[in-house]
Amino acid sequence: MNEELQKQIIDLKNFRASKSLTKLNQAGVERVEDLFWILPLHFQKTPEVSLFESGNINELFMGIGKIIDFNSYPNRKVRGKGGTLLQNITATVKDFYSESYMTLKWFNTYPSQASKLQKATFIQFEGVLQNFRGTLQVLNPKFDELLEETIPLEIGPSSENPGIKIQYPTINGVDSRNIQRIISKLPSEIWDVEEYIPDKILEERKLLSLKASLKVLHGLCPEALSPEERQKAKNRLVYEEFLREQVKILARRNVVKESNAPIIKISKDSLSSYISHFPYELTIDQSQSIEDIKKDFTSTQPMMRMIQGDVGCGKTTVAAIAAMGVLESGYQVAFMCPTESLALQHFESLAQIMTSLGYKTELLTGSLTPKEKLNIQENLKNGSIDFIIGTHALFQDSVNFKKLGLAIIDEQHKFGVDQRLKLVNKGTGTHCLTMTATPIPRSLSLTQYGDLDLSIIKTMPLGRKGIKTRIVNPENFENFLTFVNTRISMKEQVYIVVPAITDNPDMDMVNLESVHAKFLEIFPNHRILALHGQLNNEDKIDAFQKFTNHEVDILISTSVIEVGINVPNSTVMAVMNPDRFGLSSLHQLRGRVGRGEKPGFCFLVNDKKISKDSSSRLEIMEKTNDGFVIAEEDLKNRGQGNIFGKEQSGSEEFRKVANIVEHQKVLFAVKEDIEKFKSENTDIIEYLTKIVCEDQRVFSTI
Repeated sequence: MNEELQKQIIDLKNFRASKSLTKLNQAGVERVEDLFWILPLHFQKTPEVSLFESGNINELFMGIGKIIDFNSYPNRKVRGKGGTLLQNITATVKDFYSESYMTLKWFNTYPSQASKLQKATFIQFEGVLQNFRGTLQVLNPKFDELLEETIPLEIGPSSENPGIKIQYPTINGVDSRNIQRIISKLPSEIWDVEEYIPDKILEERKLLSLKASLKVLHGLCPEALSPEERQKAKNRLVYEEFLREQVKILARRNVVKESNAPIIKISKDSLSSYISHFPYELTIDQSQSIEDIKKDFTSTQPMMRMIQGDVGCGKTTVAAIAAMGVLESGYQVAFMCPTESLALQHFESLAQIMTSLGYKTELLTGSLTPKEKLNIQENLKNGSIDFIIGTHALFQDSVNFKKLGLAIIDEQHKFGVDQRLKLVNKGTGTHCLTMTATPIPRSLSLTQYGDLDLSIIKTMPLGRKGIKTRIVNPENFENFLTFVNTRISMKEQVYIVVPAITDNPDMDMVNLESVHAKFLEIFPNHRILALHGQLNNEDKIDAFQKFTNHEVDILISTSVIEVGINVPNSTVMAVMNPDRFGLSSLHQLRGRVGRGEKPGFCFLVNDKKISKDSSSRLEIMEKTNDGFVIAEEDLKNRGQGNIFGKEQSGSEEFRKVANIVEHQKVLFAVKEDIEKFKSENTDIIEYLTKIVCEDQRVFSTI
């Protein structure tokens, strides 16, 4: 890219160290290009200096006048910072160009402003013109002191700028005026930025050049006053951000694919043998996912596949079958989970099968003693352990494998891209299979998981009775309690999920402590247990185990049970204050019930009247069990995510302009262009990759 854009702002001519620059640097605005991407919030046509009598009432007015009368008096009812006594000011101003007069008033100003006005003779002021009882006046105008010799003798249009007033966002305490002052000091030649998107793209997508877009968006040309032109300019930057992102994803995928992967061949007989270890028939989608994996295994490039499907669709079975094929070929398999409870659940369900096949299987979690961890680490390194199930502990630097052939990552959305790659890189050409029960909208899959191939499991195993969802309000709360009591009398179990552990006066929501106490009072004869994330791992595992063994009737918990617990006997899920949860989280929680042959029931319990928007959002849960529909709605409500960082929970910090909800069509256009260039002209892809990936500060290393 243009070398001028990569220069540090402080290194430019006419720039020196200042508090504003230091604060911008702290916020990540260090280079010239960073300044270009601070886009204005508002544009307004600046009024030309006019005669007082020619101004339009209730419109922005700019005038130049001489202060002929000035009064300032304290407002004893209002004080400023440090208890400063604020001032109210009235000034009478005579038009520099006529015999007209105007009243200017300021309310609750600091004494420094009063002192500045009192010393001034001529001022240029700007504000909304009003008519108060036949007198022209402006309230709280902005003003600058002028020297008489600098005032133009005649009124005329300014030639210094196109008459545009810009409002920039405040960044780390640096306000609009200071940001505009810094940007205005940039040398004019620096705006002649080099275009790097090929002309073919610009023409086909009818995009403005980068130079034209930046000048429009920063008000450096008359076209900036046109909303249509500003939208075109913004679209260009939206396209550019998505293009950079997709090129980055492609580059990352290509780097991984360059490794030589172990070829894993799974025969028809072997596959039948693997499937025989599970007491049910595979669904059509499970079988297709296995065929996708088998095909990936026969390539010399590492598999990078994600299995997507609702809770209970059988993703783990598919992953286990893939693991058996890799283990039979003499390689190790790592199975990573986001929580200890989920790791333990998988260990209990899979260890017996793997052990029966002759494969040494272990569980590695953070709660093990240092001695236990060291023993497992040594056995992984020397190859004594074939199949390891664990948590984040698996990608720690102290963990090494002798021959890692497959990394399986459950609940992928709980991990970041960097964490996934860190585990995969513990082997050479390691195949990677990720799983998620959170349905992913197409726009998000192109960005968050664009380097992964996708297999979708929609068909559910036979025998599932489904889940019914109902909203509970204060008026039918008693009916809900009766239903809960009935299901427990039928020897079934209940989850109650709350948004907080303890009471917080600043947050209007129910909490685990109060709900636990309330349900103990309502159901004194039932076995009730409380569970939350602040318990130590031993207590959490003990609580899960008691619920699994039906030693508990009602488990009151935070969303820690969103993943990691599978109890077919639990049939009721009640979420308190459901408006405090995202739709995808509610869908995940709902998936904890209805997992066996008994039907599931989900209740969204409101303890008070909720807003119309919240009510409409919850009604989506009543109307559909389709996770993809819910995910699309959740994306609209909660926003996009940080793609290349560790966090993937709705932050929009990474992109400066583009938004995958608002600009879906542009994203799809970019993806279409990338695919076309891959097939038609590899030079363009190589060229874009070189430019984008040189920008190491904006984009994380591959």
